[in-house]
Amino acid sequence: MARNIHSFPENAPLLRAVFFLFLLFPLRPISASQNDYHRALHMSILFFEGQRSGRLPPDQRVKWRRDSALHDGATSGVDLTGGYYDAGDNVKFGFPMAFTTTMLSWSIIDFGKNMGPELKYAIKAVKWGTDYLLKATAKPGVVYVQVGDAFSDHNCWERPEDMDTLRTAYKIDVSHPGSDVAGETAAALAAASIVFRSRDPRYSRLLLSRAIEVFEFADRHRGAYSSSLHHVVCPFYCDVNGYQDELLWGAAWLHKASRRREYREYILRNEVVLHAGDTINEFGWDNKHAGINVLISKEVLMGKADYFESFKQNADGFICSILPGISHPQVQYSPGGLIFKAGGSNMQHVTSLSFLLLAYSNYVSHANKVVPCGSRSASPNLLRQLAKHQVDYILGDNPVGMSYMVGYGARYPQRIHHRGSSLPSVQAHPAHIGCKAGESIFSKPKSEPERTRRGSCRWA
Repeated sequence: MARNIHSFPENAPLLRAVFFLFLLFPLRPISASQNDYHRALHMSILFFEGQRSGRLPPDQRVKWRRDSALHDGATSGVDLTGGYYDAGDNVKFGFPMAFTTTMLSWSIIDFGKNMGPELKYAIKAVKWGTDYLLKATAKPGVVYVQVGDAFSDHNCWERPEDMDTLRTAYKIDVSHPGSDVAGETAAALAAASIVFRSRDPRYSRLLLSRAIEVFEFADRHRGAYSSSLHHVVCPFYCDVNGYQDELLWGAAWLHKASRRREYREYILRNEVVLHAGDTINEFGWDNKHAGINVLISKEVLMGKADYFESFKQNADGFICSILPGISHPQVQYSPGGLIFKAGGSNMQHVTSLSFLLLAYSNYVSHANKVVPCGSRSASPNLLRQLAKHQVDYILGDNPVGMSYMVGYGARYPQRIHHRGSSLPSVQAHPAHIGCKAGESIFSKPKSEPERTRRGSCRWA
């Protein structure tokens, strides 16, 4: 899909792409590199502050942003302020936002000890997401899944602080189910409850309690939100892979967070029914199968849950399918060695699959195991090196010598599909920039985007 200032970057969840790269920076200790992983990690977390919606806190570090969307939800009688804008747009899509929150939490759970001084900001990024998700799930049997009309938003090029497009709040309920987005929301709340378990026990208990409620709603009233709200969420974030994986994903995180036997039994009872082994070489906001298998496999590798052995076998198969030279990989690679998936925004696939490589390498390493791939095997170090190569490629170690992390390195893309950062800040240009006025500003030649100089990175 051609990119212009009116088009939605198809399957290009910018927010997730940045966060996925951020997840990979535990690679720092693996080996020497010319890349400054600490700087890239710092810039990645700053990006979340640039995506914030609502009233900004006093410790906001991205100073070119101001308060925005302070009345979200008001027309529906609810408070839906806060959360994150999606990609370069001014819409809040609940499905990918919840997935982002889940994965941020997973990264902190597994790799927080390697994040150094950035850990506290990563935790704040999680809480900014969960505070919003708590608002979106405050009424039992209802989940607000989107704020803003994507069609009107994509017809304008405005700063979040100026936007005057429709801010309609869309919800799922008993009559209009959405097990996919509700299951992911339950996963996000459950995963975050682990992050805050020792840091803020009261908040952690609230998150877990809400996760249980939302999951029960998702499971009891099954259906896809892209069927219930097709005209709203499609073609932007349609769940084309079905809601079954989100139910297992939510149950897996609730099992990990609560240790309740009922979730273990749910997973085992529904493993085949909900297709746990399907499409195991995919992982992203719409397809959780590989993530489910890797997440659950940790217990098997730690010797705590032999009854989940089939999930480990699925995880092994996933790993083998993306290792070049090990078997007949189902994942393609570019001539320069980058994981390649057909469709838009390839970097989301690169970073999501690489995160699972890194997570699984840690689980296998701690168990003193290798990954069996037919007549061959893959060591944890091989998995780490492949993940590291993907990160280095993104940061500029590639045939064209270009960093795909905007603002990092000597050469990176200059014209980015991102409304807030492509226009002058409110501080520099206090006057309102209207729906169509932003287009002419965006089209003018610039030597360097203002926001890049100010530190918050973006992705090509």
